[in-house]
Amino acid sequence: MPRQITGGGRGWKDLPAELIQSILVFSDEKAAITVSGVCTDWRIAVTSTTTHLSLSWCKNHMNDLLITISQSFIHLKVLSLRQTKPQLEDTGVEAVALNCHDLQELDISKSINLTDRSLLALAHGCPKLSKLVVSGCTTFTDSSLAYLTGVCTGMRHLNLCGCGRAVTDRALRAIARNCPELQVLNIGWCEEVSDQGVTSLAIGCPDLRSLDLCACVLITDESVVALANGCRRLKSLDLYYCRNITDRAMYCLANSGGRCRMKRSVVCRCNGCCCDEEEGLESLNISQCTALTPPAVQAVCDSFPALHTCSDRHSLSISGCLSLASVHCACSGEANHGRGF
Repeated sequence: MPRQITGGGRGWKDLPAELIQSILVFSDEKAAITVSGVCTDWRIAVTSTTTHLSLSWCKNHMNDLLITISQSFIHLKVLSLRQTKPQLEDTGVEAVALNCHDLQELDISKSINLTDRSLLALAHGCPKLSKLVVSGCTTFTDSSLAYLTGVCTGMRHLNLCGCGRAVTDRALRAIARNCPELQVLNIGWCEEVSDQGVTSLAIGCPDLRSLDLCACVLITDESVVALANGCRRLKSLDLYYCRNITDRAMYCLANSGGRCRMKRSVVCRCNGCCCDEEEGLESLNISQCTALTPPAVQAVCDSFPALHTCSDRHSLSISGCLSLASVHCACSGEANHGRGF
């Protein structure tokens, strides 16, 4: 039976641990941090059960707060430090790496004050990292990124959007070599990337499901051909403003669609049963790819039934390509036929 609080000298500190944990279910991250300072029992109850934490609500002094609480919240697996204004410094990330060795997911996007020290610290202290979001961190270099992926080889999700200094062909070769389980990669607006780096990914990361190459202006058809041949489970591809892409790339994607349309048997993680999973593109952005012609893009649309141009399921983006106005998915054609067009 749970103990009851009476007037005989008992107080908040005397609440049973299981009751404290039940109370914390209804609190947010800010409240959890606050109540951890009530007493030793409360601190232990909070920190021993907290695996997910976000400090995105912190508008000032996030770095100091992070240094303080990381010594107690050592069981964290998911940590979000997304900021509206730059607050994080290397000392804060180093404190996390020093104390939170079970960390699996980390978001430090828009942290423009960080240097390579942070990535090196994460490599040394958080080898279980499988998801890292560092979009907008413009100060990292390809050397530190290559080192990090050489340690955190179970990486499955990397958001490197806008990290132009870090995302080079050298870094992509390292990712391809070290992270064969990678499924999601965003390297949009990284203008140093060329076909050499993307081809390495297509070979080394065959399980890739989502790839954002938005404004990677150097890539050509060679990259798309390599992805079509090497990444058969790719479901989302963003080629926005990749103006060197031509019909050759589209026809190669279309041909790969014929191979991917077969369902393959997979084991569900939820209950271990077998089910069918249909492969193939479900989202394609070719906006501003002005060299493409309607027949080539229509071939891709026909080859992947999940690509839609209709307004309610817009998964084939062709904005800025006026010549592609005639491209339509199958359901758009059926709708027009139903209206007597």
